[in-house]
Order: sequence, then structure tokens, then C-alpha cells
Amino acid sequence: MMFTGKTVAEAIEAGLKELGIAEADAEITVIDEGKKKLFGSIPARVEIAVKEKLTDGQRAVKFLEGLFPLLGSEAIPTLSDEGEKIVINLAGETKGIIGRHGEIIDAVQALAGAVANTGRKEYKRVVVDCGNYREEREETLRRLAEKLAAKAVRLGKRVRLEPMNPYERRIIHSALVDNEEVTTKSEGKEPARYVVITPKNLKNDKRGGYGRDRDRDRRGRRDNRNGRKPGERKPYPKRELPSEATPETSGTSFRGNSTPGYKKGGFSGFFGTYLGKAEETESAPETPDVPLSDPDETTDE
Repeated sequence: MMFTGKTVAEAIEAGLKELGIAEADAEITVIDEGKKKLFGSIPARVEIAVKEKLTDGQRAVKFLEGLFPLLGSEAIPTLSDEGEKIVINLAGETKGIIGRHGEIIDAVQALAGAVANTGRKEYKRVVVDCGNYREEREETLRRLAEKLAAKAVRLGKRVRLEPMNPYERRIIHSALVDNEEVTTKSEGKEPARYVVITPKNLKNDKRGGYGRDRDRDRRGRRDNRNGRKPGERKPYPKRELPSEATPETSGTSFRGNSTPGYKKGGFSGFFGTYLGKAEETESAPETPDVPLSDPDETTDE
């Protein structure tokens, strides 16, 4: 409708008052700003129409209509349901709109959900589908959940799935909620949060401390069989120190300087009797008549 006034502001005010709407709900187009003349003036003219009020789903569709050309896609979004959840189907040329494991279409769905829930107090779920991809993906995840649950029970070990978005993790949880042999739990942080399937017949292993407890138990049982308390070390015989007057060629590892006859540096590094030559020892007298096969008869003076 066309409205006039001395100024644009007066024309807009008159139009909003007549239509009974707020300026935020109106689409205003200025036709003529008006001007003053020497004799009289030309009034300002504006055209005011009631702004079309879009639903949450319609706003999401309109957003996607502007998004796909920017992505180089010719996909056409269509609102198919706006009941308990908002469902938007993609038609037309949708090649490459799904991506690996649905990465692209999941990102598009997240953006559409953010737009649809703008200004809402309660979150409303938004699903963007393309050629029944969601239904097929859900069936694939359910089969995968059952298969991995059986594997976890068979091996008695926890099984970790690859990182998934909240929607797909919810499918895994719901697929195994009635399974009496396993439990499921989400771990990690977004966007790498994943589902872990834990069997109720979980076996003890070295992961998670089970192996360490088991080893402690076995060590404790071995100690009890040997007459020792759990954790008590095996006693070793105490080696007696050599007595005084030990020859420097005795080969013992005792290095006390106070022991008579001990020569610093005389230790060869090996236990046993050292069969050294007479000329290598400065203080030893020549003993040519002593055979090498009987070294115990060789003494220091």
C-alpha cells in the first residue's frame, strides 16, 4: 500500500499506524522522498507491505537456498515436515553434497538447525536428508553396533568405534540399549567424541591396571610358597670380607686401604686367583722353582 506524508518518517508512521503493525514486521520501500518548493511542496511517498512471517523450517530452507550456490551445488531444499522435527529434503543435482561418511551434509544440517532454532526457547531437531541417505546410514550403524557388540562379548574386551556426531552416537546407544551383554558409553571430546562398547564379561588384561593387579597376586602367591610375605624380597647370602694379610693377587673385590698387603690397582676386575708374572710385581722375589700350576704356594714377603 502507498502512504504519503510531508517527510519519509511521517509517511512511514502513518502507514504503520493504519496497518497496525510494527516496523520490524513491515517491508518499506521509499518511492519519493518529497521536496519543498517555493510555492508548496511535493509529499514523500512510501510503499509498505506486511512482511511475510516465515516458520522455523521455512527460515532454514531459505538459508539453504542461499548457501548451496556459494558451495557450487545445485541442490534444491524442500521442507517436507515441520512437526516434532523439521525435515528438509534435497533434490536436483546433489552430487558431492553428502561427502565422506556424510561430513558435508552433516555440516549443512548443523547450520540449518542453528538458523531454525534462532530465537526459540526449546531446541527443535532439524534433519537434512538426501535420497534416503539418513535411513540407509541409520541401518548401517545399527548393523555395525550389533556386530561390534558380539565381537566385544566374544573377546571379552572393550571395543571403541570411530568418532561420530551426536546424532550417529545416539543411534549406536539406542541399538544396544536392550542388549543384556554389553553397555555403551560416549568418551572423548567433540568433535572426536566416540562410543565405547563394554562387555559385561570383561576380561582382566594389562590395560586399565588389571594386569598389574594380576601380577601382584601371582608374585604374592609365589612369595607365600617360598615362605615369604607378599612383596618381601628374597634374602641373599652376605659375603664375608677378606681377612687381614690377604695377598694383593687374591683377586677379591675388597678395596679397603687398611688391609695389609693390598696394593692399589692390583685388582684385575675378575674374581678368582690372579696368575701374574713375577717380574710384573715390584715387591715379589724371583721364584723360578715354583710351578704355575700351584699358585697358592706363591706368597708376598
